[in-house]
Amino acid sequence: MFVPSVLLKQLYTFGSLENTDRGVQFSIKNRLKDATLTELISVSINGATVPSGEVELYLGDGKVYTPQTISKENPVDFPLRRTLHVRTTSVSHLDTGKHQIEISFRAKPFGKLSFSVEDAITEGEDEIVRIPRNEQDDYSEEAIRTRQQWVEEKTGTSLEHTPVYSIDPETTRGNCEHFTGVAQIPLGVAGPLTVNGENAQGDYIIPMATTEGTLVASYNRGIKVCNLAGGVKATVVNDAMQRAPVFVFRDAREARDFTRWVDEHIDRIREEAEATSSVAELIYIDNYLSNRFAYLRFNYRTGDAAGQNMVGRATFAACGWIIDHYPEPIQHFYLESNFATDKKASQVNVMRTRGKRVTAEATIPRKALIQHMRVEPESLHYHWNVATVGAFLSGANNNGAHSPNAITAMFIATGQDVANVSESSAAVLYTEITEDGDLYISLTIPSLIVATYGGGTGLATQRECLEMMNCYGKGKVNKLAEIVASVALAGELSLGSAISSSDWVSSHETYGRNR
Repeated sequence: MFVPSVLLKQLYTFGSLENTDRGVQFSIKNRLKDATLTELISVSINGATVPSGEVELYLGDGKVYTPQTISKENPVDFPLRRTLHVRTTSVSHLDTGKHQIEISFRAKPFGKLSFSVEDAITEGEDEIVRIPRNEQDDYSEEAIRTRQQWVEEKTGTSLEHTPVYSIDPETTRGNCEHFTGVAQIPLGVAGPLTVNGENAQGDYIIPMATTEGTLVASYNRGIKVCNLAGGVKATVVNDAMQRAPVFVFRDAREARDFTRWVDEHIDRIREEAEATSSVAELIYIDNYLSNRFAYLRFNYRTGDAAGQNMVGRATFAACGWIIDHYPEPIQHFYLESNFATDKKASQVNVMRTRGKRVTAEATIPRKALIQHMRVEPESLHYHWNVATVGAFLSGANNNGAHSPNAITAMFIATGQDVANVSESSAAVLYTEITEDGDLYISLTIPSLIVATYGGGTGLATQRECLEMMNCYGKGKVNKLAEIVASVALAGELSLGSAISSSDWVSSHETYGRNR
């Protein structure tokens, strides 16, 4: 399998070169795809080959490997995101400054991989205060307890609650480094909520992790009214995850010509990108030109994973092929240009979609609003018109009341990347009065980034919360998106009605004060 040279060097963990009491050590990390090591061919430092009998390998599983113990018949698993530590016992010390490292090995399915990088030993390393870690198994009870004691000694704080957990620390590998304990967050449930989606059909108990008083009660109140209307209709209307590299040229004309070349070679670029994953599907590439910069916005479908790492890996492979094959000089290349706006709200994502673009809508009977929310449809509709002007004047990316409250509480409960609330906070609320005097309400979330597989969704408590909604595992991500949007809609009804009927402050006085 072809691996671009620019991608190969990314296997090396820069800054990992260090002198240890057992020799010089550095690290490489699998940033390609699941693989197995079948042979360590050679390791060189500053042009001098290290004898194979004086090389040791560690994968954090408590075992020590040598080149002699690795072969096609006896391969070593090297899964995606796993770090391989390489220690050279014959080289006991390197001077401060830059050093050249070369490594060559065979791995299935790639074949022979070789690269050369430059890393440095920095001054004063021994004086830096370091968090304790165990190179052999940093998720062992011994390593965790050592860190807990270190924190207590350094801070003077007695750890009574954070060390108490029911999860297996080993399951947090790949989700949390320097595992020291847990932060417990209150979990409430709302519902059941009736969802009439294409993927979510039925009544769902909603797990919400929060420390904000009135939040669960408010959503439960809105859910009741939605259920009286027959439930919420939810639709995923688009799906895309991005990575946006930038290529720098000598002038604008060269940048323009480059984007035309990319368009002409889209099939080959797609092949390289999709070869890094069994899931990623490159849909299309947008290009945006400014000055002498060519911004390419790669758009993917990522299955049931949120997919930021997946599309980063795929785009890097595709860009490696572009760099190796584009016939004209490229001045600079950066994998991310800020145009994907990862973990940032942006207008481009509102217009073009990032994650799932999902709409939830319902027609709330006039009688239900008056009896249960103490507000008439006309009053609520007028209030939201006024609030939309306020959102426009402020430059907000959301003209509703508080959809990020539902999204954040559900993200924490179900193991989503909570920082994605920044993109997912955007929402477009629309209402109108029907001919029968009822309230039609619709909420579009253009950049809802959710996952039901991978990342933090497989951790014990997070998985349980997903399973409450039958949303754990493959084939469930659109179902979760429809449920989240439906809950957000219920919250808009509840808080909007509370503000319109002047119940907002009194409700917080009753439920939200921790006196």
